[in-house]
Amino acid sequence: MRALRDRIAYEREEGERLAPWAVRSAASRGRVHEESEHPYRTAFQRDRDRIVHSRAFRRLEYKTQVFVYHEGDHLRNRLTHTLEASQIARTIARALRLNEELAEAIVLAHDLGHTPFGHAGERVLSELMREHGDFDHNRQSLRIVDWLEDRYPDFRGLNLSHETREGILKHGCHWEHPVPVPEPTAQPCLEAQVADRADEIAYTNHDLDDGLRSGLLTLEDLEGVPLWKETLASVRGRAASRPAVWRAQTIIALINRLSTDLLECTAARLEAAVPRDVDAVRATPERFVGFGEELAAAFVALKRHLRETLYEHPQVREKNAQAEPVIGDLFRAYVSGARALPDHVRARFAEDGQMRAIADYVAGMTDRFAQSEHAALREGR
Repeated sequence: MRALRDRIAYEREEGERLAPWAVRSAASRGRVHEESEHPYRTAFQRDRDRIVHSRAFRRLEYKTQVFVYHEGDHLRNRLTHTLEASQIARTIARALRLNEELAEAIVLAHDLGHTPFGHAGERVLSELMREHGDFDHNRQSLRIVDWLEDRYPDFRGLNLSHETREGILKHGCHWEHPVPVPEPTAQPCLEAQVADRADEIAYTNHDLDDGLRSGLLTLEDLEGVPLWKETLASVRGRAASRPAVWRAQTIIALINRLSTDLLECTAARLEAAVPRDVDAVRATPERFVGFGEELAAAFVALKRHLRETLYEHPQVREKNAQAEPVIGDLFRAYVSGARALPDHVRARFAEDGQMRAIADYVAGMTDRFAQSEHAALREGR
């Protein structure tokens, strides 16, 4: 037995282990800029590593999930959300005999384009950019990996593989982009579909956990939500009497329940349809990866309750209202020249346009840097 396994051996193993409808590393459609293969890492392992080593990935630590980063050391931020979602994606992909490195890479990159202060910041930036090409975080995530990261001598961006970029793109591309984008298909590959659902499972459950931990949600609030109530009842008999343990065990059980249903229902759809390969998956009108009808309806009801009681909670709305002027004031100050831009941002005006370059800069800020810049602007520093 050889002690060392190279990329060729790993790709051969994928061919034996993965389902016919999975994406194989050796069959990747390649990168925008041609590169030689790595001797010991597959294309998607390399994508994953490039994402993790990017500046945009590190900045996720100080970007809002629901709660602004400094509101509690135990509450999730955009980075911890990404890590939790990536582990769910790996589990699902592995069980379905899909390419787990590809699913992981997609999830690790999916939120790179988020603005400071979460969706509140995105709404402001979208409005400010409405006459200049608009803004949304999915588009920005692709722009970051394709253009804004600057680590290599021969090209801009991270030069990720076609399949990872396909998963990041998510809703198709109807805007000007600096490099060619993956062509639209009826559906993305299964690994991208898994990444979408893993993201949904992760944020719903950890937002529940954080809402309860923060006190904005209570166990009594959730008594009327069948999916939560049933799951809580299933753990109460075997969990300790401490409410904190009930909460933690219910979140664990809920993630397991959702993931298991997703796995079993997805496997049944695949076994019924037997798509011959990944191109057959892309051509299928309906997604294979999803919950069963009953659990899907219960999950929608849980998410609706979260939206009404947590995301629209007066304290969350107040924080969003405080954050929105930070983005707007900074953007307008940079456009007018009232606040100086770094040289590297101004240097991009000629190629990317003033408004897009400023939007890129503001979107890339962490919560705390945006707050610091805004304070300096107000104080005239």
